Amino acid sequence: MLTLAQRTQLRKRAAREAAEASPHGSMEGATRYELQLAKLLQDRLRLKQIQSAQGKAELKRQLLPEYEDYVAGVLSAGQGAQDEVMTTVMIWRIDAGDYAGALDVAGYVLGKGLVMPDRFARTTGCLVAEEVATAALNAQKAGETFDLETLKRTAELTAAEDMPDEARAKLYLAIGKAELHGIDDDSAGQPGQLQAAIESLQKAIGLHDRCGGKKDLERAERLLKKHAGTPG
Repeated sequence: MLTLAQRTQLRKRAAREAAEASPHGSMEGATRYELQLAKLLQDRLRLKQIQSAQGKAELKRQLLPEYEDYVAGVLSAGQGAQDEVMTTVMIWRIDAGDYAGALDVAGYVLGKGLVMPDRFARTTGCLVAEEVATAALNAQKAGETFDLETLKRTAELTAAEDMPDEARAKLYLAIGKAELHGIDDDSAGQPGQLQAAIESLQKAIGLHDRCGGKKDLERAERLLKKHAGTPG
């Protein structure tokens, strides 16, 4: 475990190296980066030994704090040099359920145009949108809630990113379901909530007709008519 002084030094050095690196180049050769990258490779080997997805996620939750100071340093001063530690931590945070932390990194990664390592088949924007959407849809399918603001922030960050329509549809479907949460025959939710859910679900279906949102849309439209006092 690093002391507070050591952690502060790590952040400052990471920030300085990230600020000095060319935005069109790579962090390769920077001391703090190389140390973190070496640790990352070791941690990836540990993860490969685990078959369970839940087990992998739990190990990532244990490992991620060890990258926090480096990430904070890069976020504070980075110019956009290619950085495999940052892109990997972004995905690991999603896998570990730290969506706010993942989106903090995603804002930097997408804003600076960093690309994913070759082992990832999808583009950065597609990966962020689809992974957050999948986590939300899985939670919703299990009867759990998923933070609507996290989904909206994901949509905003990836709005200009190129990706398959099916991937963006998945994100809008999750948003629509989250907006529809808590609305039933007895409760219309907050003003505009039902209409927002309908619009999100319509976007999802418009992008991918078989996204699975048609029943949700029918229910939302029925509830809108009911709460508007229109015969359904």
